[in-house]
Amino acid sequence: MASRIRRHGPASEARDGSRRRRLPMRLLLPLLLLVALVAMLMLRGYVHSEILADHRIQPEAATDKVPEKILEGGPIIDTRSGRTTGLGVPEHRLVLTFDDGPDPEWTPKVLDVLKKHHAHAVFFVTGTMSSRYPELVKRMVDEGHEVGLHTFNHPDLSYQSKKRIDWELSTNQLAITGAAGVRTSLFRPPYSSFADAMDDKSWPVTEYIGTRGYITVVNNTDSEDWKKPGVDEIIRRATPHGGKGAIVLMHDSGGDRHQTVQALDRFLPTLQQQGYRFDNLTEALGADSALTRVSGLDLWKGKAWIFLVSAADGITSVMVVGLAVIGFLVISRFVLMLLLSAAHARRVRRKGFGWGPAVTEPVSVLVPAYNEAKCIENTVRSLMASEHPIEVVVVDDGSTDGTARIVEAMGLPNVRVVRQLNAGKPAALNRGLANARYDLVVMMDGDTVFEPSTVRELVQPFGDPRVGAVAGNAKVGNRDSLIGAWQHIEYVMGFNLDRRMYDVLRCMPTIPGAVGAFRRSALQRVGGMSDDTLAEDTDITMALHRDGWRVVYAENARAWTEAPESVQQLWSQRYRWSYGTMQAIWKHRRALVDRGPSGRFGRVGLPLVSLFMVLAPLLAPLIDVFLLYGVVFGPTQKTIVAWLGVLAIQAFCAAYAFRLDKERMTHLISLPLQQILYRQLMYVVLLQSWITALTGGRLRWQKLRRTGVVEAPGGPVPTQRRRRSSSDRRPVA
Repeated sequence: MASRIRRHGPASEARDGSRRRRLPMRLLLPLLLLVALVAMLMLRGYVHSEILADHRIQPEAATDKVPEKILEGGPIIDTRSGRTTGLGVPEHRLVLTFDDGPDPEWTPKVLDVLKKHHAHAVFFVTGTMSSRYPELVKRMVDEGHEVGLHTFNHPDLSYQSKKRIDWELSTNQLAITGAAGVRTSLFRPPYSSFADAMDDKSWPVTEYIGTRGYITVVNNTDSEDWKKPGVDEIIRRATPHGGKGAIVLMHDSGGDRHQTVQALDRFLPTLQQQGYRFDNLTEALGADSALTRVSGLDLWKGKAWIFLVSAADGITSVMVVGLAVIGFLVISRFVLMLLLSAAHARRVRRKGFGWGPAVTEPVSVLVPAYNEAKCIENTVRSLMASEHPIEVVVVDDGSTDGTARIVEAMGLPNVRVVRQLNAGKPAALNRGLANARYDLVVMMDGDTVFEPSTVRELVQPFGDPRVGAVAGNAKVGNRDSLIGAWQHIEYVMGFNLDRRMYDVLRCMPTIPGAVGAFRRSALQRVGGMSDDTLAEDTDITMALHRDGWRVVYAENARAWTEAPESVQQLWSQRYRWSYGTMQAIWKHRRALVDRGPSGRFGRVGLPLVSLFMVLAPLLAPLIDVFLLYGVVFGPTQKTIVAWLGVLAIQAFCAAYAFRLDKERMTHLISLPLQQILYRQLMYVVLLQSWITALTGGRLRWQKLRRTGVVEAPGGPVPTQRRRRSSSDRRPVA
């Protein structure tokens, strides 16, 4: 049995009367979340120059197309409205300019020194840094400095198209507007130098910049502070000769700028004593300010940009923390699984191991069945070959396909059919308990087949009177398809290796519905099977732990079950499992503060189940998100190596699990593809379960479609087999 998922996106009627389907909420919300995360990552990558960054630098070119008056003119180049003018600053006026900022460490120190000596300057800021540190841009403007554009991503504009140039200018301007509420008319191209360094590659860009309303500002005095030549050398190179005015190039970002800060603290008072004034550009020229206040829609666009950049950085930081958490959880789980499953295998396989006196008493096998006509004959006949004395109670839960008639027509001894109106799996199991003759009860699904030794192996742990329930080894029978092979890997590694670990820790969360055994007295003490959750197997297992019973794993009690063969069927099954597990955890939450066995399970079992079965799978998509981001935008090599490292750990664990279960390693060939494709489906299913839980949604029961192709290897072959159609799958032998 599996769950019926109530559709959140029902069909609606179009204006023409036709029916059109809405995208189900279970798909819409994860899709919107994914789009939002990708958008935030793209924005973050663009702002941090990881996306669309161009680091090429144009070599020197000829200068024959550059007007002489520009080459021989001043560092202020005005090409607006057809002008071709090069201007300088008056004598004893110094305009300090700082490129590539703002920097969170060095820009505040530069501003402190300027404020200390009552000096103004011009900061040519990049859009990337202004977007990330808007408060520093605001401080610049508030303290009387001017800001200018230095492009967004700092590319050499001579390589760029006009469209890209416009984009660099507009986004740089947007960042400044959002940070300080102003617009600037000053521009300095990246990698610029003196006016006489203008060439045939850069001059057309300068002309075009003028048509966009900007004044290009280069320099005529270069401190070369980026070379870190020492404080004295920076001061010497920044000092003009003969009282001339100058535009001095410095940097407040791009690396360690402590020499620049120290040089400023000496340079400013020294030249002030020589009669120099340190003004911003328009103060030095006696012109109107280059900054104009922005209001209205443009201001809100700028503020929205800063908010989105801040949100992208914040979300990315949270994702990085989440990635660290999931990395820790994944590695911890792998280490625990390897160590504890090895300990479990050594314990139960050592010579002379036993649970106590051999259990030979008869056992009641309960088979809840709802529309299992295709499977029930295989199931019952496999039980008839049991090496342990049993009675079989098939509880027909209101089937409409003749399931009960098929069992009755088989006329097998010790097989009884109990009919009831459809009431769900928990009710069917409780009805079976009421009709069972024996104290030890085995429960299995109607689509599962047992090996002859399964029941015997399953009940031997009851030789220990402390054991209240036993989990068997559920295996995928229809593993000959790709989706079946992926589930086979999941069952062997993710379920059975986990059960060994939880057995050692004495907090196994789930007795699988396909193969589990219970003491009737233990079930009666906890009130029997409950329909409070959709994961009745997890619910009853937790209840037994809280009542003080041991729950153990019997590795040799193998059962072969038919796994879903379509994505929709798999989705339905895992949705119920995930949501039911969350319900069970919530139902038993009081165990966290209980005393005795209940408290031990609450403080050991519940946290482990929550971390490894709910939180870790929910955060696991971050691994793939950052993998994709790293592969596309870099560092590609390190990203791929890291992902392959995680895959290697998983492959090692899977290989060890297959070795413990004596499975063929050939199925692991599909493991890399499983990690890329299958996991994504599980992520969305878990996310949907979270959404359902948080919104108070409810699920109902639904029958998964079965084909009846599973037989136990080496087990009995039914004496009567229905004629297979071409659409049926071949049995797995």
